[in-house]
Amino acid sequence: MAITAALVKELRESTGVGMMDAKKALVENDGDMDAAVDWLRTKGLAKAAKKAGRTAAEGLVAVAVAGGKGVAVEVNSETDFVAKNAEFQKMVSGIANAALHVDDLDALNAADLDGKSVADTITNKIATIGENMSLRRMASVEGDSVVTYVHNAAADGMGKIGVLVAMNGGSEEFGRQVAMHIAAANPQALNEAELDAAVVEKERTILTEQARESGKPENIIENMIKGRMKKFLAEVTLLGQDFVINPDLTVEAAAKEAGAEIVGYVRMEVGEGIEKEEADFAAEVAAAVQG
Repeated sequence: MAITAALVKELRESTGVGMMDAKKALVENDGDMDAAVDWLRTKGLAKAAKKAGRTAAEGLVAVAVAGGKGVAVEVNSETDFVAKNAEFQKMVSGIANAALHVDDLDALNAADLDGKSVADTITNKIATIGENMSLRRMASVEGDSVVTYVHNAAADGMGKIGVLVAMNGGSEEFGRQVAMHIAAANPQALNEAELDAAVVEKERTILTEQARESGKPENIIENMIKGRMKKFLAEVTLLGQDFVINPDLTVEAAAKEAGAEIVGYVRMEVGEGIEKEEADFAAEVAAAVQG
């Protein structure tokens, strides 16, 4: 029977294995789908599919820099225990370095990592380690220089929070201070121009309604809204925030003093935005006892 791309795709989707493993299973079993699944199970590969429904909200963020480009990637696992696994950490480091040579997540999944694609490498690691894993996202910045900072580092260049700061001018020491500030203050955008317009409009609407409830004259209300919006923008934009290292200065003013222009940043935290399943431990134990 001819081994078509559609057959390979169907087997990959049903078992979670990599493309080469799926193709080999079909070749070995003359295109018989059920036999191919059994073959993969006997090889210990199809168990990856059993993990695919579990929430992978732990893991690591890794950062890497080459020249004026910096990248951050998030690779998730189900438990923090796996994030401390040297084998997992080696894979994450390899993925971060591969990200330096691509522009988006699809290209990263297809990128070569020691002779296999990143996607297939992760699938194989699921089978060997026994937990669901996923390459969730990547981000990059460019500038004359890129400085990194990792908070709660688990190994060199990876941890729970990874930060990249792209600058023109300035020193590495100043860049690291800014990166530490970003890790702590978690700004929403570099400046007002880069803030999500919907976020700005929602805040303006809320502040307007609050101001109108005061019952003050319209000209006073307008000034109240302007003042509160200015405060809001200062709190959520990196350049407008008070610098953690010297709160008397904004980050923008501190950069000017340091002879630096901050042109971009990335702050990536493990699991942010993922809804974690809250396990009922007592129920799990009861289920295990009942078999």
